[in-house]
Amino acid sequence: MSSSPLETIHLPHLPLAVHAALYTDVHNAPYLRQQLLSANADFEYAFVDASMILSRAHALSAVFRAVNDYLNERLKSRNIHSEIVFSLSPTNNIADSFRKFGISDTTTSLLVVKVSVTPDITYESVAAHLAQNVQGSPLAFDDESLSGISNIAKIKKAYKLGSLPSTPSGQANGTQDDGKRRLEVSVQGAIALRGAA
Repeated sequence: MSSSPLETIHLPHLPLAVHAALYTDVHNAPYLRQQLLSANADFEYAFVDASMILSRAHALSAVFRAVNDYLNERLKSRNIHSEIVFSLSPTNNIADSFRKFGISDTTTSLLVVKVSVTPDITYESVAAHLAQNVQGSPLAFDDESLSGISNIAKIKKAYKLGSLPSTPSGQANGTQDDGKRRLEVSVQGAIALRGAA
């Protein structure tokens, strides 16, 4: 199973393992979305439109918040996996968060997250299920892969960060990194502060 794109992540201070895989050139997004809509328990995943993810830290901030809310019995959505998609949103509108960050019929880049909330959810079971059901090309779940997928304009619009300068292109790498870092800090802040007011 070493060819699996799946990675197991252990977040600090949280006892549950998180499994994540990133895909591009996904051909069966309508099928995967339909499984979610029909509440097929075998497809209880966080299916995230990867073009809306700026970085690994951005995605894991939402996962951390959702797992923490799950452990403290504060879920606002149906389960921990829908909560991950909801946690990406800067607003408390669950339907809007799924429209902006969740899988759609036109999704071609997909981040899949599964949390081991029961003992039968293992690396092996998740890897096998994804291999059978996701038709796409696997990528490493890292910032380099995400930088080729991220739609900065859509991300800035979703988080209402239009006043932040776009990441400059063709400039010295330090300036480009500074612009991305500022955007990432703003996005993570929006996730952390949602509902705090």
